[in-house]
Order: sequence, then C-alpha cells, then structure tokens
Amino acid sequence: MTDWSAVFLGVIATSTLVMALIQVGAIVAMLKTVGEVQKTVGQVQKTITTVQEEVRPLIAKVSAIADEAGRTAKLATLQAEKVDRLVTELTRRVDETAGVVQQAIITPAREGMAIVAAIKASLGALRGFRDYRGRPTGADDEDPLFIG
Repeated sequence: MTDWSAVFLGVIATSTLVMALIQVGAIVAMLKTVGEVQKTVGQVQKTITTVQEEVRPLIAKVSAIADEAGRTAKLATLQAEKVDRLVTELTRRVDETAGVVQQAIITPAREGMAIVAAIKASLGALRGFRDYRGRPTGADDEDPLFIG
C-alpha cells in the first residue's frame, strides 16, 4: 500500500501544483485586465473632462441667448401694448371726429332741405292757387289741342 499511497500523494501534489499555476495565471491575467480597465477609465475621464470644458462656453452662450430672447420678447410685448393703445385712441378720435363732422354737415343740410321743401310747398301751393283761379267754371276738361 505504500506504493499506492505514494502514487496518490504524487497525483495530489501534481494537481495542487497545477491548480496553483492556474490561479497564478488567472491573477496575472486579472491584473493585466485591471490595468487596461484603469487605463480606459482614465481616458474616459479625460474625454468627459474635455467635453465638459468644451460644453461650458456653449451653455453660457445658450444662456445668454435665452436671456436676450426673454428681453426681446418683453420689449416686443411692451411695443405691442403701445400700438394697441395708439390704435384704440385713434379709433376713438376718428369716431368722435366723424360724430362732429356729422353734426356739422348733416344738421345744417337737414335744415336746408327743410327750407327747400318749404319753398317747394309754397311754390306748389301758389301754382295750385293760380291754376285754380285761371280755370273757368264749367269749362270742358278736354285739351283743345288734342286731335282725335
């Protein structure tokens, strides 16, 4: 049995040595991978820092543009309100002027038309009175110039 024990002991020792070599290889590979990951992480951090530095001025410009747009919108609103007030005032004044013109023109025109109507009525009455006076009583109503 001593022979078999020595063989099994040799197999166990060889297996242990192989396992130790595999573990050392795995540790070396893992250390290599960790080094590469650290290098990649450093590059990513450097890239992110560069991007942040390049984006900061753009963000500042966008912020300035937004502030200017806000001021412009505020000024445009104020100008629109002024225009609205001016148009409202102009409309009110035009309405007032139209009323004054109407009062100044139409009222005398109505009075003039009333005078003209009175004159026409007077002339019509005089003409009617003359026609009534010039007719003989019992005269023929037919026109003497009528041929027929």
